[in-house]
Amino acid sequence: MVKHHALPRKFVVTSIALAVMTLANEAAAQQAADAAAAEPIQKVEITGSTIKRIASENALPVTSVKIEEINNSALTTVADVMTTMPVGATNVPSSAGAGTNVNMRGIGINRTLVVLNGRRLANEPISDGFINVDIIPMSALNRVEVLRDGASSTYGTDAIGGVINFITKPTYKGLEVTAQGVVPERSGGGRENRLSVLGGVGSLAEDGWNWYATVDTHHRGALSSLDRPELTNPDLLASLGIAPKAGTGTYAFPANVFSPSTNITANPYYSAGCVAPYSVQALKNTCALNDRSVLALPGNAQTTFYTKGSIRHGDDKLFTAELLFSKEHITTQKPPSTSVGFDGAVMQITPSSPYYPGGSAGVPAIAGLNGSTLNVSWSLDELGPAVATDVQKNMRLLLAEEGKALGWDYRLGFTYATSKRDSYFEHGYVNGPKLNAGVLSGVLNPFGLQNQAGQDYLKSISMDGNQIRHTTVLYTGVDSTFTRELMQLGGGALTLATGAEFHHDGNEDRSLDSDILVPYQNRRPNHSYGYRNIGAAFAEVDMPFTKDLDVDFAVRADRYSDFGGTVNPKLSVRWQPAKMIMFRGSASTGFRAPTIFDRYGYRLPGATTTTSARWDDPVLCPGGVVGVPGTGKAVAGANPLLVCNARLPIQNGSNPDVQPEKARNLTLGTVIEPFRNAALTFDYFNIKIKDSIGVLAQNAIFTNPAKYAYLFVRNPDGSLNYVKDTTMNLGDLRTSGIDVGMSYQIPRTAYGTFKFGLDGTYVTRFESQDEKDGPWVSNLGRFGSAGSGNVSSAPTYIFRWKHTVRLGWERGDWGANLTNFYNTGYHDLNNVLPQYYRDIKRYSIWNFTVSYKGIQHMNIVAGVSNLFDTNPPVTNSNATAYANNVSSPIGRAYNLRATYSF
Repeated sequence: MVKHHALPRKFVVTSIALAVMTLANEAAAQQAADAAAAEPIQKVEITGSTIKRIASENALPVTSVKIEEINNSALTTVADVMTTMPVGATNVPSSAGAGTNVNMRGIGINRTLVVLNGRRLANEPISDGFINVDIIPMSALNRVEVLRDGASSTYGTDAIGGVINFITKPTYKGLEVTAQGVVPERSGGGRENRLSVLGGVGSLAEDGWNWYATVDTHHRGALSSLDRPELTNPDLLASLGIAPKAGTGTYAFPANVFSPSTNITANPYYSAGCVAPYSVQALKNTCALNDRSVLALPGNAQTTFYTKGSIRHGDDKLFTAELLFSKEHITTQKPPSTSVGFDGAVMQITPSSPYYPGGSAGVPAIAGLNGSTLNVSWSLDELGPAVATDVQKNMRLLLAEEGKALGWDYRLGFTYATSKRDSYFEHGYVNGPKLNAGVLSGVLNPFGLQNQAGQDYLKSISMDGNQIRHTTVLYTGVDSTFTRELMQLGGGALTLATGAEFHHDGNEDRSLDSDILVPYQNRRPNHSYGYRNIGAAFAEVDMPFTKDLDVDFAVRADRYSDFGGTVNPKLSVRWQPAKMIMFRGSASTGFRAPTIFDRYGYRLPGATTTTSARWDDPVLCPGGVVGVPGTGKAVAGANPLLVCNARLPIQNGSNPDVQPEKARNLTLGTVIEPFRNAALTFDYFNIKIKDSIGVLAQNAIFTNPAKYAYLFVRNPDGSLNYVKDTTMNLGDLRTSGIDVGMSYQIPRTAYGTFKFGLDGTYVTRFESQDEKDGPWVSNLGRFGSAGSGNVSSAPTYIFRWKHTVRLGWERGDWGANLTNFYNTGYHDLNNVLPQYYRDIKRYSIWNFTVSYKGIQHMNIVAGVSNLFDTNPPVTNSNATAYANNVSSPIGRAYNLRATYSF
């Protein structure tokens, strides 16, 4: 029976205690409000609306995080900031080199809209479906606003999961230098360094102009799995049922061999225990790669330049220009190069080679071979891991004008943005056909380290330094918004906002010719290009009928050059029957067209990659437990090294038939302020997506091979050509839950000021359909079949409860923060042993920081991350390195941040 993880009792008690004396984020400090009562109240534009209003009157669930909170928490990157937010699942720079993405509500990175100062950036190039938030300049930020609600009527039809708005400083004057370092307690990689310089001149208030610029650099060293052996050691893996020796070896060093004529599979060094540290004994007289190449965390280095200039002119008019340029290097790592890819090429060795088992070079003989030609499965572990580098360049130019004319407030903007990504072979890659020829000719030894002639040959066929891929995204847009008060109602002015925008999106993707020479790279040369134009008109009316009741209605009409038109309305209501309580709610629809990659990306015959996990071919390696790799047995004539417990060929890519998806989004919440400086919020959300666009999780295919037999495309001889898993319209997806917020600031005491805060999300339902009208499959508290977007076909999971708790203290020049990040446990993926069930435990870490500003012009923050050195959980899923993709394998680390202002 599937168990549901309830909230921990200790946490519930703590929450009730906090609720009695506190309550949520939206309560501004009343004492400060009283002191400022004589000053005019400023209206601001809040994420989710085009009409300026007083922040406390917002009807939408918006979380705002100020830069001071970020700095006092000693966070180093925007990725760190997003990871702390319970509403989303953030992936740190991935092993695929894509950078950091945000997945709000867990419904997919393509459904989360990321904007800078309310306007779009260019997407990450390859998938063209999300923003790599690494490009955001930390040193320029003023605050981050997260709209936990659909915003298709305001920002565009694709803002289904929510909006993250990074808002930079409006102006800055002075000079500030910040240095920050993170040093893990354990040896190995993962060390971080950050340096930023921020400077500005001029004053809008006094001079009528301001200009500032910042350069922000950050570097994190790669962390190898070898640096954290306690997370992947054989005893731990054995306890999960996935120790390397539990399956049949495939590619290994020394090489495994298969004789088609005698049906023998073996390794000449099996009886000797294989060869440490390269391999260990596996089943069926084979050796398994003792994979030392897996990165626990990829390395990355980034530099961001951001500048903003503002000038007032005329009567209350403001012209602004922004320029952002970011460059990021992400180092990725794969297992060592192998002897064969998915293209059908086979490495062979004949008795004429001195390295044939039992031959003159001394390789041990294998009984029963009878001089037959052997198929070789070799991993070039002596070259080390196959290392690649991705270089991403992102630029955005924004020209904006705002002011008043003819009784209207107006805002105009022009945006030009590009995003480029270039991938290179860095180390360990060789020409595949020439590698096979070297073994066939007897120059290369697949069973041991190379002699000088072999080393020279490997150098001569190296592909290191060659470019793999070049992709470019282009975004050009203009926007206009006009706002005016039309009449007075009981609670204030009825305000109308209307406007229009147009933007052009283009994407070009080119895999270069070097791909065909590296078959184990699992890509072929290709070129794809696509674009679309989108025009939109929108209107919003804010109707404050009374001081207690405000109704806002917005509607947006979009016209896609390739999908036609769509209209999406949104209604939001705010009702405050008493000073201490306010109710709010909204209802909206959404429409998301396939990304340019989904519709117009590469489309190749045959396989384009291999599966992310190991599987048994259901036809050529039958008889095992369905969905449990390594339990089947190869049929006569099939190479068990390639069809059992192997990464099988699979076809990914675009789909010309994929259609848009539609969404419905509902929220209903309350804000309670029972006494001064305390607040409590509850916001219920309910999202449903129809005809969701995605990639079917490979786990769904291989645990239901009979159902998805039509996806297995076979050659005339019965061998597997590929498994078809391109982008497609799946079934529906739906999720619901409650966001909880609490905050309380104790009135100032002789011991200082104390603050308490909690942000949490409790998910009541998350389920999807693998095909239209199919059965519902839950991802809640377990691995399901919904992925994170078009960049992943690995199964994901949704935490039932996730929270961040902050405890803060300030006194004079001193301050301290204690922060807890927590998520509930979940059921592990059962693809290891028959009837093997296991629960992954809850995950909780604490960070502690101390700040001091008693030195003139200087602010120092020191802290400890992962205070109790908690390891991330592990899983018996063979598709992921660690179970929790928002946890860190670094362990306890020490953080120091110093800012000097001139």
